[in-house]
Amino acid sequence: MALRLVADFDLRKDVLPWLRAQRVVSEAAGAGGGGTDVLENDYESLRVLNVERNGNIIYTYKGDKGNVFFGLYDRQTRQNEHLYTFEKDLQVVSCSINSERTLLAASLVQNTKEGRRNELQPGSKCLTLLVEIHPVNNVKVLKAVDSYIWVQFLYPYVESHALPENHLLLISEEKYIEQYHIQVTQEDGNRVVIKNSGRLSKDRIAEDFVWAQWDMSEQRLYYIDLKKSRSILKCIQFYADESFNLMFEAPLDISLSDSGFKLVNFGCDCHPDQKKLSKHLTLCVFTNNTGSLCVCYSPKCASLEQITYSVFHIHKGHSKTFTAALGSAGSHVTKGVTFLNLDYYVAVYLPGHFFHLLNIQHPDLICHSLFQTGNNEMIAMLPHSPLQSLSGCLVLDCCSGKLYRALLNQSYLLRFLWNTCLDCEKMAVLHCVLSCGQGPRVLEAQIIQWVSENVSACHSFDLIQEFLIASSYWSVYPETSNVDKLLPYSSVLTWNTEIPGITLVTEDIELPLMKVHRFKGYWEKLNSNLEYVKYAKPHLQYNNSVVRREWHNLISEEKTGKRRSMAYVRNILDNAIKVISNLEARNLEPRLMPLLQEEDNHQRLLVGLMVSELQDHLLRHLQGVEKKKIEQMVLDYISKLMDLICRILETTWRKHNLHSWVLHFNRHGSAAEFAVFHIMTRILEATNSLFLPLPPGFHTLHTILGVHCLPLHNLLHYIDSGLLLLTETAVTRLMKDLDNTEKSEKLKFSIIARLPPLIGQKICRLWDHPMSSNIISRNHVTRLLQNYKKQLCMLLKDMTMWTQNL
Repeated sequence: MALRLVADFDLRKDVLPWLRAQRVVSEAAGAGGGGTDVLENDYESLRVLNVERNGNIIYTYKGDKGNVFFGLYDRQTRQNEHLYTFEKDLQVVSCSINSERTLLAASLVQNTKEGRRNELQPGSKCLTLLVEIHPVNNVKVLKAVDSYIWVQFLYPYVESHALPENHLLLISEEKYIEQYHIQVTQEDGNRVVIKNSGRLSKDRIAEDFVWAQWDMSEQRLYYIDLKKSRSILKCIQFYADESFNLMFEAPLDISLSDSGFKLVNFGCDCHPDQKKLSKHLTLCVFTNNTGSLCVCYSPKCASLEQITYSVFHIHKGHSKTFTAALGSAGSHVTKGVTFLNLDYYVAVYLPGHFFHLLNIQHPDLICHSLFQTGNNEMIAMLPHSPLQSLSGCLVLDCCSGKLYRALLNQSYLLRFLWNTCLDCEKMAVLHCVLSCGQGPRVLEAQIIQWVSENVSACHSFDLIQEFLIASSYWSVYPETSNVDKLLPYSSVLTWNTEIPGITLVTEDIELPLMKVHRFKGYWEKLNSNLEYVKYAKPHLQYNNSVVRREWHNLISEEKTGKRRSMAYVRNILDNAIKVISNLEARNLEPRLMPLLQEEDNHQRLLVGLMVSELQDHLLRHLQGVEKKKIEQMVLDYISKLMDLICRILETTWRKHNLHSWVLHFNRHGSAAEFAVFHIMTRILEATNSLFLPLPPGFHTLHTILGVHCLPLHNLLHYIDSGLLLLTETAVTRLMKDLDNTEKSEKLKFSIIARLPPLIGQKICRLWDHPMSSNIISRNHVTRLLQNYKKQLCMLLKDMTMWTQNL
């Protein structure tokens, strides 16, 4: 399965054995109650209540007398701790603990029989309490109302440290959110009590909302209120002190007027009344550290044949609505769509029907996302119970009490890459594997193996081009923000091929209105993304058009004997030397192929020009980044590009077990050599259209293999069409290796006739043959005549001037 769920916590394994052990100890001591009042058959009452920002998990269970116990599991120490016991038969709605584990907030409902009044607070359905638990001390009633209440402590820091004031959010079913400020003090040593217990100060955070989501990791509150039937998404950012800011307002083209009241990530809500509300409606907000902001929305299911969901890429300024055909015919949909945050991707799935991986970082083309319909493997791997997406890549199965870390399954994706026949799936999986690659060297080796054996398998795009561009991009992407706007991440500009079973509609959306003007961290990156959507036209992504033009100018100047200042050319060649040195330093294994071992000034000029132009491009648009960092990024990027080409060739060379004798001309080509020649030709075609540099020595090896494998007329056609470039090294070796038989002489003459004049003059002296002497003589006479013409012109000019003076 493309999604791998790694269990990070399990109530059965991490809590239940401790509870049973506590019971044994308690029975041996002849005591009862406390945290030990649990029977072997009471596991059904054990459930997770909340996962706090520091990873601690709060759970609850009931003893044989109906008492409610609260426990905490510390994921760092893997230790359990009993927090508090309510000696009443209560149902827990919500619970949270502060970071110091001194205060417990709980919202409870009395389990009343028919005709029996609530003993906790007459006339109220839900009671919200604040309990001092270090040590167990006073209990303060915060709310006693007829509506449900949810509680959540703010965690300004992940680290554990003492705070003079705690902040608690209260979320009411009556559609308002309040923040309580709780001052604490220490008495009698470690005894922590509430300082302002008589009257807690509070702020009204939000009201009249229909939906709210809590982001524990980033301490953000998202909520939606309705203004003139429009859904307005708002976000409040909480800070280390008691301050908070309304960050933005964003209109959403969805209707929530008849969807009831919905909360996301305010604890682990399993209350049956909540399940009745907005059945099958799913709405959640996902962000990542690159400044992305996505709203995922799936309305109530109205069809048994297809399901529709939308993703609002607010950081890109558009939304995408997908309509997916259900994979299992005749199977009824009993649960809604689940969205999971996987950093650069969002997983969307309906167990037994479909599983989609949506590319959030680059959503422009549908082929960058993966769409799979249901199969037995998918049904077996994904839980059928709803999963709750928490901060980061954590997901919680409330029904089983398991906390998972959701990861993309690289081994599955690599197998899928080998087996799939659809171009769209090859494209999607290639990007997916590269973006999440742990151990990139080993991972790339497997992808390179696949690329080298499937170079002609894709019809909608060039596989080598896509691999070179995508892998080079992801190798430098994490180093700095905004690189995705400046470097190409795909060789494909448009995609018109249909995806089986998927219909896509893309629409522009209104950009959010930022309510603050000074940004830090995530908000600075989001604002940068929004500014790019507003003002970045034309496209700022780098391309090699300037390099192409300048390179052709330099080659033309070389042919005519004119060359601009040596300092300019030397600087370009120095850039190439830096790239090759950087490339060699990163490669720890000796190379099998004779690459990077000759001058090949043309390729070195191309490498150096690309370094120069790419540096200028990034320096122009990457504001606030050090020049040295940009220079190193450019070296790494181009070194990566050339290293990938070398590794593709090395993989093919090693597969066919070729050796150094291939470099000699006095032998016939084999099927193995033809395979290497074929892939080199494909690499040349791929790089030529993008105007990417090749490792020095590439053209020499390509020419040698071409002489081995091609008939003479085909070889000459390849040379004339530019697919084979004659280098001085290759032709020198050809002249030395081949004898003077009629066939060899014909080949030598055909090659010499096609050489540039400067190289031809050097090569002719290596061929001891009348034809070579004839060419040398002819060239010598030509030069003499040219010099004579120049001298004659100068003489005539001088005579003309002398005559005029007379």
